[in-house]
Amino acid sequence: MTDRPQHAGDLLRQWRQRRRLSQLDLAIAADVSSRHLSFVETGRSRPTSDMILRLAEHLDVPLRDRNTLLLAGGYAPAYPERGLAEPELQAVRAALQRVLKGHEPYPAVVVNRWWELVEANAGVALFTRHVKPELLDPPVNVLRLSLHPDGMAPRIANLPEWRAHLLDRLRRQAEAAGDTRLAELHDELAAYPGGQAQPPAATDVVVPLRYRDNSRDLNFLSITAVVGTPMEVTVSELAIEGFYPADAPTAAALG
Repeated sequence: MTDRPQHAGDLLRQWRQRRRLSQLDLAIAADVSSRHLSFVETGRSRPTSDMILRLAEHLDVPLRDRNTLLLAGGYAPAYPERGLAEPELQAVRAALQRVLKGHEPYPAVVVNRWWELVEANAGVALFTRHVKPELLDPPVNVLRLSLHPDGMAPRIANLPEWRAHLLDRLRRQAEAAGDTRLAELHDELAAYPGGQAQPPAATDVVVPLRYRDNSRDLNFLSITAVVGTPMEVTVSELAIEGFYPADAPTAAALG
């Protein structure tokens, strides 16, 4: 016996509950009646494509999932999805490559929604030159690369803290997106050895990455950047993860 297909109202209700909003909260934010919203969620009223997009905007639904909502409502997707190699995205790809190049000699990568490597600069060799080659077979997952026992993990001096930081971030992302693929990745990485993290010190500003590179102890902080105002699925899911020296010795060692 198969489950019945979910209609747009089912999915909108799931997103509302995921965002911990009541029907009244969402109705007020989207300027619709709570009664109409209730009818939409139960399937008694078929929402227009404009209504679906309006509710999705207030629920901060990712573009990929907005297309899923539209398809469930019987409408065509509103947001295109292209490969980075396609002509329409060449300007975006060129911009990303300039950012990565400008970040050298420090490591930086571009990743997609599932933390798969899209682009990297030359500085990333610092993190990859000691890992098992199998972990570098495409598609490379940068979180797996970080926490796998055959990856970067043996050289991360504060592995318990860094591991806890990455797992917490991934868990939050999986919950916010309702993404089973991210949830499965979290479960896989959580099963890797790494120890238990200690609570951060009161003087800590960020969780650093403390990395042993042969005889050098390097300390980094990471900053995430995304493309502003995306209207295309692939572009909306890209993020730049840049690593910066967290102290003067690291800056001097890599400068």
